[in-house]
Amino acid sequence: MTIVEIELCGIKMKNPTMLAAGILGSTAASLNWAARSGAGAVVTKSFGMNPNKGYANPTTVEVTGGVINAIGLSNPGVNNFKVELEKLNKSVPAIASLYGANPEEFSEIAARVEGLVDALELNVSCPHAMGGCGSAIGQDPNLTSEIVRSVKKMVKIPVFVKLTPNVTDIVEIARHAEKAGADALTMINSLGPGMRIDIETGNPILKNRFGGLSGPAVKPVAIRCVFDVFESVEVPIIGVGGIRDYKDVIEFLYAGASCVQIGTSIMYEGMEIFEKIVFGLERFMNEMDYETVEEMVGIAHK
Repeated sequence: MTIVEIELCGIKMKNPTMLAAGILGSTAASLNWAARSGAGAVVTKSFGMNPNKGYANPTTVEVTGGVINAIGLSNPGVNNFKVELEKLNKSVPAIASLYGANPEEFSEIAARVEGLVDALELNVSCPHAMGGCGSAIGQDPNLTSEIVRSVKKMVKIPVFVKLTPNVTDIVEIARHAEKAGADALTMINSLGPGMRIDIETGNPILKNRFGGLSGPAVKPVAIRCVFDVFESVEVPIIGVGGIRDYKDVIEFLYAGASCVQIGTSIMYEGMEIFEKIVFGLERFMNEMDYETVEEMVGIAHK
């Protein structure tokens, strides 16, 4: 066992990094690529009950410190996505990211893929989702609870809940999710919605006008959210938001995350980012005499 190995909700990971949902997670080939590149686990792109084309292009635009995207949860639907899940090489744990409009949809999708993945991540937090999905759910603590409870009754594998920062009190949402049975909390989804306007035409650049902000600019908000929730829940936290290097990972661990997800930075660093981060983290732990990642979790609270 190496010093960077962890266990999350009974799932063993070779290091505390995951491919985040929505980044190159649409096919088995891309998920397997992330696994070969050093990710400790992989999370699929969010998929729902039925195929969804999402929003028309352009769906992404770069801004200072990140990217705004309004893809609209485009996906081929659960039945088609199952074909991809069946092709996973299972070299690292796989987590399916699900979305729906109500508890029944979430539960049905969860039941259909339970045997193909190691855990589920409920996307109740996308700031640019269509049709009452995403953050429209995650901003309501009671509806969040209802969905988590419904899925937990349907499956036996761990259920993670991805929370939105676009709320008055994220701690309240986190507590409701935990009480409903969430095994872990993923924090945070993108900020927003935000937008950019083309100064030549005067028109919004994104076809949907608005989208979610991700990338380095959101990291301070994500760190604060993890820090606040850590003191109020007992379940593990998966930190996500603007991670570029091992130093960012350490900040998340110190704030209270047990592991992290990496997304937008792959656009700039490539899949090599996983190996770079793990190498830097392992070197730092040796220099600081840490024997396990768990020792680092929540240090900022001591």
